[in-house]
Amino acid sequence: MNIPSNIVTLIVGIVVTLLSLWYGQNHGLLPVAASSEAVQIDELFNFMMTVSTGLFLLIEGILIYSVIKFRRPKGDTTDGSPIEGNVPLEILWTAIPTVIVLILAIYSFEVYNAMGGLDPMAAHDMGPHTVARAESNSKENLIAFDPDRKQVALGLGVSPETKEGENQLVINVNGIQYAWIFTYPESGIVSGDMHIPVGRPVKLNITAGDVLHAFWLPEFRLKQDAVPGREVQLTFTPNRVGQYPIICAELCGAYHGGMKSQLYVQTEEEYQQWLQQNTLAQSDVESTLAANAASSSDSEFLAPLAAEIGVEADTIAQLHALHHHPLNAEL
Repeated sequence: MNIPSNIVTLIVGIVVTLLSLWYGQNHGLLPVAASSEAVQIDELFNFMMTVSTGLFLLIEGILIYSVIKFRRPKGDTTDGSPIEGNVPLEILWTAIPTVIVLILAIYSFEVYNAMGGLDPMAAHDMGPHTVARAESNSKENLIAFDPDRKQVALGLGVSPETKEGENQLVINVNGIQYAWIFTYPESGIVSGDMHIPVGRPVKLNITAGDVLHAFWLPEFRLKQDAVPGREVQLTFTPNRVGQYPIICAELCGAYHGGMKSQLYVQTEEEYQQWLQQNTLAQSDVESTLAANAASSSDSEFLAPLAAEIGVEADTIAQLHALHHHPLNAEL
């Protein structure tokens, strides 16, 4: 039975399309989605998987068909027929990838913009920045600011659908070798793990105390560089209660692989309970530090604080030395 080639082409096209659509939505390559922003990233990734699967099946199918259909017959030692090319076909296989790349560029830009990545109204002068020392709650912090004291518009900010500051939880994130330090300005809590309530927008002010780091939340589909002397923002809304890893995705030294922490997304009741417990615990630690400051060595002095925030005393000592470095004193 001779089936017309156009019918065969149509059937193959339908099969390839159906397989691509199915695998694009059922690849299982992504971890669980735990933020509102993850949905948009996953949809973009699924679209890319659908397109790439279709291209893979089409190209590999043609190659396999050509190898079988046009293989050299047994005993044939002659040269193949000369082929000079097919201009319409070459235009077609150049135009199709161009259109696909253009569609992906527009789609990804829209997702980035919807997540707050581009806000023309928030753009400021990106001139040279100065590192200064600020005193806050009797603790010294390195902060980045410009001459006009304007907030640097870097990172993923508030999406157009969200009003800035509306019930927003602000957390300062400092990356050092080799730990993440989380400071809650509202309560004064300093922790080695991050705790946030589900459903509440979170704004992270991210910086680094020594070298480049990268704050990565795989389940939230978010990653942001932590740059020494410069503050960048990352805003998201958690929508799934659970425990998730916080990973440094930038090679930052010999123990880069061990620079991990945990993010706990909790119910509002659990979060408030954590706040109360750690506020009281930190008050006790500060009282102990004040009592032992005069008679303790650096390691003994920092040990209660290190135990409280969940990092090693040596790490705290490094941060302490950084803040008291002569160069920083001059700044």
